[in-house]
Amino acid sequence: MNVNENIKVMIVDDHDMVRKGLTAYLSTESEIEIVGEASSGNEAVRVFETLKPEVILMDLIMEDGDGIDATKQILSKDPSKKIIILTSFYDDEQVFPALESGAMSYLLKTASSEEIIRAIQKAHYGKTVIDGKVAQKLVAGLHKHPEPFDRLTVREKEVLKLIAEGKNNSEIATTLFIGIKTVKTHVSSILSKLEVADRTQAAIYAYQNHLFNE
Repeated sequence: MNVNENIKVMIVDDHDMVRKGLTAYLSTESEIEIVGEASSGNEAVRVFETLKPEVILMDLIMEDGDGIDATKQILSKDPSKKIIILTSFYDDEQVFPALESGAMSYLLKTASSEEIIRAIQKAHYGKTVIDGKVAQKLVAGLHKHPEPFDRLTVREKEVLKLIAEGKNNSEIATTLFIGIKTVKTHVSSILSKLEVADRTQAAIYAYQNHLFNE
């Protein structure tokens, strides 16, 4: 970084006190310049081109446009922006989509001011910072290989069991007290999720994987 080169930062959070707090302690760092704020994801998308930040601190859960969608939109318009997710949430439903959207780093709001400053500095150089708890989620995700069968709903598993027993759609409908159209919908979904061509292959899949030994 050049001596007179500041890192221009925009803060996106729907809580006014959070934005003010972040601005207050980030402004104490001489190389960081807060160029503006946004109170929602949609507002961030509208103003980032005017504010011209290099790094964006992005909250995830906001009422007027969430952080994941805002991240996607901003990066689609300007891939050079470095977006750091700063949130209270680290469930799979947030972590994986946020990083897949193109966010560079993922921090929790329990992070210290020093950790946030360090993440901003690293983002300037194109380096990623991931909170320890989030990193554990990512590692666990790498070792999870969900079986196609696990993607089926409870009802679809019941239908698959009856398919494996050789029952036709009419018999399945009678057994489960559902309509023929509903059975056809379930069968179509089962074939898609198991990635098989027909009900015979679905039955073979069920037996080969010992799904219904009971």
